[in-house]
Amino acid sequence: MAWILLGIAGILEVVWAFSMKQSEGFTRPIPTAITVVTVIASFALLAWSMRTLPLGTAYGIWTGIGAVGAFLVGIVVLGEPATLVRIGAVTLIVAGLVLLKLTSHS
Repeated sequence: MAWILLGIAGILEVVWAFSMKQSEGFTRPIPTAITVVTVIASFALLAWSMRTLPLGTAYGIWTGIGAVGAFLVGIVVLGEPATLVRIGAVTLIVAGLVLLKLTSHS
């Protein structure tokens, strides 16, 4: 169950990062509200997953999901560049996430 909660927390991190971008510095009320609600929910689920998962694993996976997800949203939704170097960097993040999961004892 902790892994599922952690995955949802990571997805919510992507949502709040995107809505924060859309809030234009917290000047737009709806994206700002979405940011606040999803950041609180993301942190709550992260904290809940940390009850059984190791700190380094849980936090690493959470930030990794957020980083990779935000990268993908940036490319697909915002039209950010998908250069070979950026893709290579994200590939390394994904490899790190896989290693963290494979070496986790929970």
